[in-house]
Amino acid sequence: MYRFLLTRRWLALHALVLALIPAFLFLGRWQWGRFEERSAASDRIGANLTAAPVPLSKLDSLGVRVPEADEYRLVTATGRYDAAHELLVRRRSQNSMLGFYVVTPLLTPDGAVLVNRGWVPAGETADTLPVVPAPPTGEVSVTGRLRPAETEDNTGIRNRSGLPHGQILLIDTPSVAMPYRLYGGFVELTAPAATSPEPVPEPDIGGGGGLNLAYAIQWWLFIGVAVGGWIVLLRREARDREQPREPVAVR
Repeated sequence: MYRFLLTRRWLALHALVLALIPAFLFLGRWQWGRFEERSAASDRIGANLTAAPVPLSKLDSLGVRVPEADEYRLVTATGRYDAAHELLVRRRSQNSMLGFYVVTPLLTPDGAVLVNRGWVPAGETADTLPVVPAPPTGEVSVTGRLRPAETEDNTGIRNRSGLPHGQILLIDTPSVAMPYRLYGGFVELTAPAATSPEPVPEPDIGGGGGLNLAYAIQWWLFIGVAVGGWIVLLRREARDREQPREPVAVR
């Protein structure tokens, strides 16, 4: 009764189902891995954002890359802003508008750290410089989120040369030309609070990879759909073959 399973049409169906099962299994495992990675990153960032501030020198050093584990930790630093070497970071969006980050070196007793003071909207034309409030004068104490140096890989932004003086595309501290040594990372200012430049919002950690988890379950369910569909077709074919055929009348 089941000899039809060896026909060319059914052999092709067998091969298709056997190919789909490991493919769906692999895709599900890949999405599960993404879920675990994003959940771990979400937990780490959430913990760092709520941790008590520590001095910058405890987590960062001159010319040393900030470890991923310390990203978004709150740090404190005291020094004087060097407005003469302030930088504008191009092509940064906030409030659904294109603008600039305002990055000002803060000179501390141990070295200089780049401080992202916030965002300002772009000028009326591409050649018009934005209106940038001057940084506070004198000694200041700041608190902010520690960030590693930006690169093309961790931002997706393609760097290029030939920009106007005082403008950059990436806050890539090793490549930023300054008359003094810089800490390896930079700081996103959170305090003292100011309305302009507008503070950079906290990162959106989202659902911690919940969408990837849904995709993983979906791919694994497809395995059941493929096998179930194969069984349904098999039973239907067997049932049709069991039914007696009506004799054809001869005229």
